[in-house]
Amino acid sequence: MAFSTFATNMSLFIASLNSGSNGNCYYIGNQEEAVLIDGGISCRETEKRMKKLGLPMKRVKAIFVSHEHGDHIYGVSRLSRKYQLPVYITGPTLQNGNLSLRDELTVSFKAYEPTQIGNLLITPFPKYHDAIDPHSFTVASDSVKVGIFTDIGRTCERLIKHFNECHAAFLEANYDEDMLENGRYPISLKNRIRDGQGHLSNTEALQLFMYHRSPKLSHLFLSHLSKQNNSPKLVKELFERTTEGTEIVIAPRNKETKLYHIRNVDVRLQKTKEKDPHLQLTLFQ
Repeated sequence: MAFSTFATNMSLFIASLNSGSNGNCYYIGNQEEAVLIDGGISCRETEKRMKKLGLPMKRVKAIFVSHEHGDHIYGVSRLSRKYQLPVYITGPTLQNGNLSLRDELTVSFKAYEPTQIGNLLITPFPKYHDAIDPHSFTVASDSVKVGIFTDIGRTCERLIKHFNECHAAFLEANYDEDMLENGRYPISLKNRIRDGQGHLSNTEALQLFMYHRSPKLSHLFLSHLSKQNNSPKLVKELFERTTEGTEIVIAPRNKETKLYHIRNVDVRLQKTKEKDPHLQLTLFQ
């Protein structure tokens, strides 16, 4: 299938390859180049899941690492060596993650300083999490922007600003408050999860979605769901009550999602036109 340069620059293709405490890896790209945000599953699983989605590994040009926890870096070294991929990582994260990376493939990044990878612009910004130097990312191609917002202890003005600009986002909805409170975790672990430096609850994620999403947010990937303290069915139903045209996708913890094509479209206006054919005709007369 042939794609024009204009079409390539005006859209992004995204997928979660795995999302959860057992490994995190997110694919964002156009028809020419792509990046992986984190590499928390094995090189072999990354290859297998990309192949199932029809994505060639040669399209991946770099890996960006959010923080040093094992479920985000497990496959990074092997992927980098095998495919000669540069790994963008902060100095403290590299030091604390004990990653075995070649010097020539190790690139430091700083918060708020965008990195250009072909037609992709990747921008990191700090987040609250119990790691040494954790960052979230946005990936943009011309007028389309995708956010990767997982492993977040709490919302902040930075997160709100970037979330509000996104056409699609991977957003953490880690735990249901009642399931965590009544579950088997020791109190110390429960407190670590919910103390503002751990993970985002369903309610906190929902509030961000309800009050700060863009009218152009076409897809929301609920990500990093806890196996013990959340339910995909529960959280999806919670969000689908207030979608206003946004498609809700659960990013599973043991397989890839579909590949989604993200464009710059006002989903609320699109929904209105679908409900009112007369309005649709009027708008285009």
